[in-house]
Amino acid sequence: MTATTVSNTLGKDPSGQLEVTRRQAIIAGAVALVCFVGAFFEWFRSQVRWAFEAPSDWGHTLLIPFIAGWFVWLKRDQLRATPIRPAWSGLVLVILGVVAYAVCTLGPAALQHHNIRGAGVSLSLFGLALLVFGWGWMRWLWFPILYMVVFGQRISERFISVATYKLQDISAKGAYLFLSMFGMDVDLAGNVLTVHGGGQPHMLNVAEACSGMRMLVAFMALGVAMAYVSLPTLWQRVALVLLGIPIAVFVNVLRVASLGLLSMLDSEFAAGEFHHFIGLVWLVPAFLLYLFALWVLTNMVVQQPTTPEVPHAR
Repeated sequence: MTATTVSNTLGKDPSGQLEVTRRQAIIAGAVALVCFVGAFFEWFRSQVRWAFEAPSDWGHTLLIPFIAGWFVWLKRDQLRATPIRPAWSGLVLVILGVVAYAVCTLGPAALQHHNIRGAGVSLSLFGLALLVFGWGWMRWLWFPILYMVVFGQRISERFISVATYKLQDISAKGAYLFLSMFGMDVDLAGNVLTVHGGGQPHMLNVAEACSGMRMLVAFMALGVAMAYVSLPTLWQRVALVLLGIPIAVFVNVLRVASLGLLSMLDSEFAAGEFHHFIGLVWLVPAFLLYLFALWVLTNMVVQQPTTPEVPHAR
């Protein structure tokens, strides 16, 4: 029996690294996933609750894990061709993630923050993937995992408010200009639109919920997914992701303007559940605009078919 045969029998490759079968890796991964969800159950429960309570803002986070899983499925041929060699260095990341989560959960109030705890969850998830599947598989798994941890969680008001106020101002001024162009009698004071019609003024406060920040986050997630799957070159992918910003802002301006018009019929249309419903409705034309941008970028580069070289006749 050769040395190579002995190594393979012991579950190691010729270089001495531990190598496991896909069946063993799947079983280990399933056990690790159950332990992972159990350890961070409170964080996941909070995330799901926010997604159901504000579906127009954070409902997309429930779809992100499935999209990330689809990314992994697209690389299934490469993964099958890559041997699974667990990396014990992943255990270090798991321990660091659990410690960070524990400190943020049990420590000072300033650290008890959903996104800061989410950093510990994310670190542990990367560590588990590295521990079970190894560095070879991480070549294909790092992007789906990164996509999931970035876009799969609610961004708290503390972080999102950095850009919210500027977007509120843009949305209010844009809606004011849009309504004025169509001959509407409208005034703007700060972030408050006043639409005059029917003999009385109708006021619409462009609050944080109307800033479009949540729509922007959702569109960035959509843009990254579409770019990763549909576009071949880096500049096309970056362009599509960046185009999500003006598209989201433009559609949100139309959303605010439509709420201003509807407030003339009934002031209740600009608040409550109907307000969220209008936000969901405007996602449809926004998505169509994004598909148009994808079509333009795709057709800007024409792939020349490669023809096999014909040998010269002698």
